[in-house]
Amino acid sequence: MATRNPVSTANFMGHPLHPLLVTLPIGLFTGTLICDLLYWATADAGFATAAIWLLGVGLVAAALAAVAGLTDFLGDARIRGVSDAWEHAIGNVIMVLLQLFSFYWRYRYGASAVLPVGLILSVVAVLIMLFTGWKGGELVFRHRVAVYDEPAASAPSRPDQRQPPRAA
Repeated sequence: MATRNPVSTANFMGHPLHPLLVTLPIGLFTGTLICDLLYWATADAGFATAAIWLLGVGLVAAALAAVAGLTDFLGDARIRGVSDAWEHAIGNVIMVLLQLFSFYWRYRYGASAVLPVGLILSVVAVLIMLFTGWKGGELVFRHRVAVYDEPAASAPSRPDQRQPPRAA
């Protein structure tokens, strides 16, 4: 049945999965940056080790979030019609490719890979995440992607026709 708002195809019992899954790579990649900064401040190799673990798990989590996001993107043509969706998707692909290179660089060179290359890549990745996160917010709050609504047939076509909720 058609809905007024673009729907999330990747969902569990009507709850979109992509917004749930993106919290993992956001936290893990931010944690990578924090560990890089702590390594820069202390030269403690433990922070470099923690960073590569956070980065590796973040890449796995990003892959899961990407599958859900791509499923949503391909599942409703109205999402593909929104430029913010393209910017969100392309930005995230670029960010994950940077993080993938960062993982390779760290795996190959160990703690010495953190400064300056690893740190720079972490900063750029977090900046890209801020942009793509903003675009993801635009999709939900401005374009109402995956915001549950009633079927289009029963939904009023204009906002001024909507009835305010009744007080209990």
